[in-house]
Amino acid sequence: MLNTADILETINMIRQENLDIRTITMGISLFDCVSDDKKRFLTNVYDKVTSTARDLVKTGEQIEKEYGIPIVNKRVSVTPVSLIGGNHTGETYVETAKTLDKAAKELGINFIGGYSALVEKGFTRGSTELINSIPEALACTERVCSSVNVASTKSGTNMDAVNLMGRIIKKTAFLTKENDSIGCAKLVVFANVPQDNPFMAGAFHGVGENECAINVGVSGPGVVASAIKRAGDVDMSALADIIKTTAFKITRVGQLVASEASKRLGVPFGIVDLSLAPTPAIGDSVARILEEMGLETCGCHGTTAALAMLNDAVKKGGVMASSHVGGLSGAFIPVSEDEGMIHAIESGCLTLEKLEAMTAVCSVGLDMIAIPGETDEAVISGIIADETAIGVQNTKTTAVRVIPVWGKGPGESVSFGGLLGYAPIADINMTSPLRFISRGGRIPAPIHSLKN
Repeated sequence: MLNTADILETINMIRQENLDIRTITMGISLFDCVSDDKKRFLTNVYDKVTSTARDLVKTGEQIEKEYGIPIVNKRVSVTPVSLIGGNHTGETYVETAKTLDKAAKELGINFIGGYSALVEKGFTRGSTELINSIPEALACTERVCSSVNVASTKSGTNMDAVNLMGRIIKKTAFLTKENDSIGCAKLVVFANVPQDNPFMAGAFHGVGENECAINVGVSGPGVVASAIKRAGDVDMSALADIIKTTAFKITRVGQLVASEASKRLGVPFGIVDLSLAPTPAIGDSVARILEEMGLETCGCHGTTAALAMLNDAVKKGGVMASSHVGGLSGAFIPVSEDEGMIHAIESGCLTLEKLEAMTAVCSVGLDMIAIPGETDEAVISGIIADETAIGVQNTKTTAVRVIPVWGKGPGESVSFGGLLGYAPIADINMTSPLRFISRGGRIPAPIHSLKN
């Protein structure tokens, strides 16, 4: 039975508090596209993506109109391209990226993810060719997103891959320097990557997934912040209950959209990712939630504890609202996409080191952080190594998406536009970890990985 008060509350969440469905992402398997013939391979990829997702945008728009729920992005993720490229050369991998980009434009989606490799334990020929092609692929495409998983709790950390990704990020920044190194905004390095994540830039369609699946990512930082503000100075237990209740309501909206999209497209429902994903819009910030909880400014002492509580309460409330929760699920802290985080960086209260501490308890990791363009590739690899260590040791997903903005340094800023937002260039520690990074090999998996 529909409750009028609940309906009115949801309408207010949408109109006043920035509640939206951040993305409907269709995952598509490309394993049946494999061919040794380059032309046939590229044709197979293009035809599979465009035919399978041909009604995705139209269906999303229909649901938006009928239910009055904003669906910000319609996206596609595909099988990690390194798994289907076989013996093709780096040149063909770049052509594959262009083919995916062409398909994305044809479909009218904003991003397509899956230009990816899984190398937590070592490299195949395909993964090596793909990773080395990433800078060129991202420089010559607009909508293709790339990810590389370099570590897992079960396998440990592939330090050769960590070392390589420092160079790849730096080269990507150089090749896209005319556009403020924006290629790096479409590249993320993971530990314990989830294979059903609907959010970019890390989305890909995992090997254990259906032929095709619908995954939905919800959002609503503004809704949570408003609920906390209305509650006033309640104690922590009451505050956690408020967040849980709000997360439940937000996730129910996502479950509705996911079910409708699945039914109308004739595609199995995968998961709802119940993350709080911010935007640069005022009132749609995770940092402002933390401040509403009682912090003077995000980044002060107490921030990690507040974020841990927020993340846990969001998961507890959201998991009751959907039978299938997955992806990243929790609170995101991308700097350039969160106006509160931007303010905290500019005020000097939030540093890269504090952000790293926060990643131990949030959904992802060091995300959308602009750093000086002169940052040495070994320093970037060191940032990746530290972040993957947090993920591996805590059996959680962590990630690094840093943007060394060519020609800019601390005190300057960069604007990427749209959801990617604006960011001050962070002042970071430039002391080199080169000797440590250059040792190579694999950091062994932690003892608690032995659970069988």
